[in-house]
Amino acid sequence: MAKKNKKNQTQEKETASEAISKKFKQNPGIYIGSVVILVLVVVTFLGGDLLSGGRFGSGGGDLIFGYYDKVPISYVPGNYLAQNYENITRYYQAQGIDVQDFRNSAQIWRWAYEGALTHTAVLQIMKRSNYAVPDRIVDREMARLPQFQENGRFSQTLFRQTPESVRISLRRQELERLTKNMFFSDFSGLLISEGEASFIAEMASPLRSYEMVMFQVDDYPDSEFISYAMENPRLFNSIHMSKITINSSEREARRILALIQEGTTTFEEAARNYSQDGFFDRGGDMSSRFLYEFDYEIINPADRDRVYNMRPGEISDVILTANGWVFYRVENPVVTADFEDEIVMDRVRSYVRAFERGRMEDWSINMARDFINDVLETDFENASYLWNLERSFFGPLAMNFGSVDLFTSLESFSISDFSSQYINQLANNENFWRTIYSTQLNMPSEPLVQGSNIIVFIPVEEADADELFIDSIKSMYSGWWLNYVTEQLMQQYFLHTSRADDRFWESYFNFFW
Repeated sequence: MAKKNKKNQTQEKETASEAISKKFKQNPGIYIGSVVILVLVVVTFLGGDLLSGGRFGSGGGDLIFGYYDKVPISYVPGNYLAQNYENITRYYQAQGIDVQDFRNSAQIWRWAYEGALTHTAVLQIMKRSNYAVPDRIVDREMARLPQFQENGRFSQTLFRQTPESVRISLRRQELERLTKNMFFSDFSGLLISEGEASFIAEMASPLRSYEMVMFQVDDYPDSEFISYAMENPRLFNSIHMSKITINSSEREARRILALIQEGTTTFEEAARNYSQDGFFDRGGDMSSRFLYEFDYEIINPADRDRVYNMRPGEISDVILTANGWVFYRVENPVVTADFEDEIVMDRVRSYVRAFERGRMEDWSINMARDFINDVLETDFENASYLWNLERSFFGPLAMNFGSVDLFTSLESFSISDFSSQYINQLANNENFWRTIYSTQLNMPSEPLVQGSNIIVFIPVEEADADELFIDSIKSMYSGWWLNYVTEQLMQQYFLHTSRADDRFWESYFNFFW
């Protein structure tokens, strides 16, 4: 007997300057910003204890997560990655976060690794530039370490009592720290022109406030579903068939069909013994199904027509389908769809939602255009009332594609029926910003399709940002924001350059699972 293969089938919350300062103070080492490149284009990079509870070292060898310039990024007690891991773990614990949770633990290790890779990359850059910290400066910093202090002064006794291996390790750490400090000092010491800072700050104007209404694609009415069914009745006709599927070859399928035709076995027995689909244990019985379901299975239209026109009990020839080589037996002939049957209409709705969603969107867009015509004849408030649409309000805000932290973001407003995730999607949607800023004041916008919603906006107010606000943005941009964001982007660059060999997840699961 052949083996059976069973297939399992609004309101602004806080000013931009307050929000930026608050975020920076709360998470100075983790919070990632964005940098403005052009007026309308912003590039944003987003970019317990497993050592005691996991199978540390189970993979054998050193705990290496990757390489930079062929230098291993490894975990060794006391090295930079280990210290980074401990610092991030303490930060999580201080925030009340469960560091034993699998996702949190993986995040801690990943951030520790990324920091260590950046650390290694900077040291390699300085090495290639032949920079070396003078010994006297390293000696001076070593003398300032707290473990060598007694009564506020350097103690030679404490220094000599410290094991040589520890002194060597501390000296290496100080050398690396001083080398990195020189790199970042040079990197962040670039002058920022007054014109550049002013140009960026002036992007905070003009500020606009908006009203909006929303049409939902899923409000598509029953009358439209019925219209579609009447236009395409054949799709929803049904037929009761059984089938046998053979995946190996056409030759094998024909051999099994011949056994049935010769009377050596029955169709039901052949299905149970040979068929390789989800109906084998039912003797191949598929029950009654709609023709559109077979339309996607039977590739050749001529084959479909022949099957649909067979008499009850008749078995088809072997047919190539999307699921393998198949032959069918008709149990009951085609039944014309009854669109007064709610079960049939449920399938019509499911079909249109799955395969004709564009038709639903077109209907919603047409409704939105009719609404816009009513706005032009009356006004936004009256048209919204006549259409029984809820109006939402947000603003004031400037154009802020990608939610650049220097300016008020769309996410700082509450908008009725919009989740924070949905608002974030809008903030990163170029068409959203183009639509709301290309629309004239007190005029309705063109309908904007966003997911399952069709939105119409109207700009109701426009004003320039306060000079004090402009000056605060200019100050933040020049003072720390650009350097901070650039450092974050630098880390993303190091992670994705060809010099980096990232093996983090492979190593993580190998060592800890």
